[in-house]
Amino acid sequence: MGRGAWAGPVTVCAAITGLRRPPEGLTDSKLLTIKRRTELAAVLRKWVTSYALGHASPEEIDDLGMTAALRLAAGRALDALPVRPDAVILDGKHDYLGAPWRVRTVIKGDQSCVAVAAASVIAKVQRDKMMAELGIDHADFGFADNAGYPSPVHKTALAERGPTPYHRLSWAYLDALPQWRHLKKVRSCTDGSVPEIEGQLGFDF
Repeated sequence: MGRGAWAGPVTVCAAITGLRRPPEGLTDSKLLTIKRRTELAAVLRKWVTSYALGHASPEEIDDLGMTAALRLAAGRALDALPVRPDAVILDGKHDYLGAPWRVRTVIKGDQSCVAVAAASVIAKVQRDKMMAELGIDHADFGFADNAGYPSPVHKTALAERGPTPYHRLSWAYLDALPQWRHLKKVRSCTDGSVPEIEGQLGFDF
């Protein structure tokens, strides 16, 4: 989660599920209200067989690029699992994980695979909580509401105050801010784009 945000980490959740009936209403986290998503995440943490979270910091995103940062975060989530899964289901069409894992990509997997949907909900709730905590000392940026994504409040604060220590300084938004453009970092990605890949892992075996 958070791959398109201007601030904060990218977060990956690895979730292993059994054969039990999933909680009612489980789907892509982005299709749920904040209240329902938060309630469902609490249920899912007990429902899944196991789960683990991995993060890559804004500095790591700037240094490595988004694809490598996602791989790093996913590796951290995998390493934190109590068991090693037989296979990995990644949401989207890109395999950013690679060997030695046996990977299957599923477009819109968070709407069709319970493991990926569970990972999606847990990851988003956790990252949103992290961003709200990071925003305590930077209230003008509205991180508690926008989670580091480019909302009007976020854009206004950024133009007036410049980036916080939690901003990704390789992102293209700095190109439109002449007074802060000198802070931009050169990314290792050659095209400077954000790959269209999801920031969740689902495991189902």
